[in-house]
Amino acid sequence: MDTALRHALVREELFLHYQPLVSLTTGRVIGMESLLRWHHPKLGVISPATFIPLAEETGLIVAIGEWALKRSCRQAKILCDELGLELSVSVNLSPRQFEQSNLLEVIGGALSESKLPPRNLQLELTENTLMINSASNLEKLQQIRQLGARVAIDDFGTGFCSFSYLLQYPVDRLKIDQSFVMKAVTEPNAATVVRTIVAMSHHLGIKVIAEGVETPEHLRFLAQRKCDEAQGFYFSRPVPAAAFGAAVAAIHRMFDERKLLEEIRLA
Repeated sequence: MDTALRHALVREELFLHYQPLVSLTTGRVIGMESLLRWHHPKLGVISPATFIPLAEETGLIVAIGEWALKRSCRQAKILCDELGLELSVSVNLSPRQFEQSNLLEVIGGALSESKLPPRNLQLELTENTLMINSASNLEKLQQIRQLGARVAIDDFGTGFCSFSYLLQYPVDRLKIDQSFVMKAVTEPNAATVVRTIVAMSHHLGIKVIAEGVETPEHLRFLAQRKCDEAQGFYFSRPVPAAAFGAAVAAIHRMFDERKLLEEIRLA
């Protein structure tokens, strides 16, 4: 698999899907998360949980990540123009990518080539990435935001980070890990974690994204607790760029026809 992954990028076996990001204030799609996929000619579609750690371990993630960033920015710009919407695109940065000496040049180049406004790019890092060499991390995060891009902490609550780090790092958004979201409607402890993250983040001026929204109960719980944005199978699975417009239309229709936000506010 190591050898196969080395050839995957050249052979165009890697591709991207996009999962819509929904505002829980307006019920409109405001962005997307770019998600890497690999279709092996013999093994079929290989899970990212299998090949991304391998790419990280071998260092291939640097080249793959640069390709994904450039492709995501280019596709986001196309979708913004085609749909007439102001959409952001979230791209994951692995720990090894974040350590790149030329990371700022790579980000700037992707924005310049695609003509995507920097404010429409959000880079996602895990908590554990930010635990390493905090002084250097702080400088790099500041530089990313000086480019005009936004920064989010992904899978928040599963690593070793604490709210004290949020006072130090320039962060725009927190993504609550789906494990908490999926348990929040049935387990009091998980519900408390979600409420605490939302409340504390808002006090710090940070918006909150919930991932793993799969049921109306998940949506209702999050909206009633003023979570800002959400993504998950309840709205849409990750889809190819060609199908993204249809996914957006279906989500908007769902909110309008079911009057979801009105129902939630009255509950």
